[in-house]
Amino acid sequence: MDIKKLQTLVVDALEDVKGQDIAVFETSHLTSLFDRIAIVSGTSNRQTKALAASVRNKVKDAGGDIIGMEGEDTGEWVLVDLGDMIVHIMQAPIRAYYRLEEIWGDTPIKLGAAKRAPKKAAGDEPKKVSGHLAASKANVEASPVIEKKTPAKKATAATAAKKAPVKKATASKAVGKTVKVAPTKTEAAAVKALKALPEKKVRAPRAAKPAADAAPAKTVIKRIKKVEA
Repeated sequence: MDIKKLQTLVVDALEDVKGQDIAVFETSHLTSLFDRIAIVSGTSNRQTKALAASVRNKVKDAGGDIIGMEGEDTGEWVLVDLGDMIVHIMQAPIRAYYRLEEIWGDTPIKLGAAKRAPKKAAGDEPKKVSGHLAASKANVEASPVIEKKTPAKKATAATAAKKAPVKKATASKAVGKTVKVAPTKTEAAAVKALKALPEKKVRAPRAAKPAADAAPAKTVIKRIKKVEA
């Protein structure tokens, strides 16, 4: 059986019985006896036995080989030998004491990679068509394009028609009327300042001086005749 498929079956079997702190490590560079090692914790003897039974049954149903199982009588540490993979099912105190991760855990494997589905065969996948080649593009039938008028234009025309009479009414009211424009604040202040100034006295015009060339005025003296008594 493929090692990736085997480790996927083991992880699924451990998760089915709610195994805790599942860890998978690559060991092919450390020993030639097996390629993978899995370590999982159980909360009780009963759960560790159930985890071992789940792994055994799932691998056997998939056609894998079960080399042997050890530690089922006590349930503190159950070892399942699958040939290319060894599964250690331990209770938390036993796992913390022996620290197998320090011996075998220099190359951990992510569980997402362990459970990744196998790739399809080359003949099953459809061939990808290059998008930049015109000859490889599929012919697409031309479909008639139906133009639709947007309701927004109709709405604007209707609103413009409604606003038009209002403009006419205001224009007719403005004809023939004098509009008084109020003076600005600056002009009003200037007018008020002028009114506050004291009035200047108006002097009478001086009499015109006679011209130098003009002839002197004649004085006529009339004699009064005395009346004799």
